Amino acid sequence: MSETPSEKPSGNPAESTESTENPGVADFDAMTRDIAEVPAVEVIVTVAVNLMSAAAVKLGLTEEGDKYKDLDEARKLVTALAGLLDASATEISSFHAAPLRDGLKSLQLAFREASVVPDEPGQGPGEKYTGPVYG
Repeated sequence: MSETPSEKPSGNPAESTESTENPGVADFDAMTRDIAEVPAVEVIVTVAVNLMSAAAVKLGLTEEGDKYKDLDEARKLVTALAGLLDASATEISSFHAAPLRDGLKSLQLAFREASVVPDEPGQGPGEKYTGPVYG
């Protein structure tokens, strides 16, 4: 059965995923179709970038500075990012992995700098996956 233009997904993620029959209600079929078309590498990279952004905020590295700074939360986010990158290293190419690893290292160093009492080398966030991080 062919899709009519109104049924065919546009591929534009900025478009609404609200049901046309029930405005205000999410169209889960459309969202499922949309996510099914996204390559796994893109999903992994997107999640990694979101973790990096959240960690930067929690480290106080944004324009707001210390307003949202929370090192306990930052530790969790950096560790999750390190685990994701470690687990997906063979799945994503070095083209994608290299800048993510660089960003991770920058966040790990920023965490060490922001800490009143820095962790011992190898004990910082994510270092169980990456090994000790030095400036």
